Amino acid sequence: MKIDLIHYSAPPVVGGVESVIAHHAKLMAGAGHAVRILAGRGESFDARIPILHLPLVNSRHPDILATKQELDRGRVPEQFEKLRDQLLSEIKGMTSETDILIAHNVCSLNKNLPLTAALYELYQSNASLHMILWHHDLAWTTPRYRLELHPGYPWDLLRCDWPGTTQVVVSALRQQEITGLFGVPAERVVVVPNGVDLPGFLKLESQTVALISRLDLLNAEPLLLLPVRVTPRKNIELALRTLAALQTSYPLARLVVSGPLGPHNPANVHYFNELCTLREELGLIGSVFFLAEISPDYLPDAVIADFFHLSDALILPSREEGFGIPILEAGLAGLPIFCADIPPLRELAGEYGVYFDPDAEPEAVAVEIEDVFSSSPVYPMRVKVRTQYTWGRVYSEHIAPLLAPWRKLG
Repeated sequence: MKIDLIHYSAPPVVGGVESVIAHHAKLMAGAGHAVRILAGRGESFDARIPILHLPLVNSRHPDILATKQELDRGRVPEQFEKLRDQLLSEIKGMTSETDILIAHNVCSLNKNLPLTAALYELYQSNASLHMILWHHDLAWTTPRYRLELHPGYPWDLLRCDWPGTTQVVVSALRQQEITGLFGVPAERVVVVPNGVDLPGFLKLESQTVALISRLDLLNAEPLLLLPVRVTPRKNIELALRTLAALQTSYPLARLVVSGPLGPHNPANVHYFNELCTLREELGLIGSVFFLAEISPDYLPDAVIADFFHLSDALILPSREEGFGIPILEAGLAGLPIFCADIPPLRELAGEYGVYFDPDAEPEAVAVEIEDVFSSSPVYPMRVKVRTQYTWGRVYSEHIAPLLAPWRKLG
């Protein structure tokens, strides 16, 4: 499908809407659509996404600024129609083969009313072009714009429904505002939240991103990390049994064991096989992941660090340790620490760790974990963001369904 996005400016111009447009465009291109951005300013940021420059789309164009000064005083200047018609001609020519035109903010703000009016004319004259009006901000409901708005055309274009278009807002508040402004039912206005670029924000390695996708770790609630080599003294079986007990209350709980098999003892292979058997017996296939099964080579330190930033807690049930570096790494990453009550670990974690006997009943350890998560204001927010607000999830659950009804057949 051929999709055009239009806004006053595009990246690298810095702005919230510009950032959103960039993410939308990349997601749509990744889904196989032919995507372009129509903007007054901006430069190419992705080889798949052309930037088409229309100088008059720029809200800072001298002619647009001069026109806005008159409009803000309640006067429609003579050049308004000329600018509108020129914009209409340019946009109409560029979108002659476009299936969907997505207008971000330009039909709800008064930054460039000739552009708004041009899009309204295009909307009325081209029935084959579907328009999605994406509202981040609303001039008519924002006090700071009130003195710049006046009854009649063209200001009223910002506060009336355009039947046949798809009206999109970014929050429930905006939905409430626009339904009151337009006098339409809530079902007429679709809420599509913005998202976060989780790999970019956490600066994840490409190998980490691939592992997250392969193991579906973003849906873990919670994700526990056990960053140790697979060797008997690490007491990994207690972590598996604890996870099984934890799944009574948290059925989506997951455990990642990030280390390889211990390199110095052939018996470690036998221990690993025992752990795999235990995993199956406990019904934890798909819940416990040994990264050594996926990547037999040592994972880079950067990848291991990524898992500290992604996970919700550290679990370290070791029977013996000389030191306990994961305790320090968990501290830097801000993770709750659940660890065996042995001197080296207690020395490091002190009053900040939650301790259990290496021979504790798994159910008792699970209760300690549940108590921390149930009282944490941090954990549920982390889960909410990674399960609902990553750009990938926003696209699949909200944006893709908006595009599907207009997919051309054949």
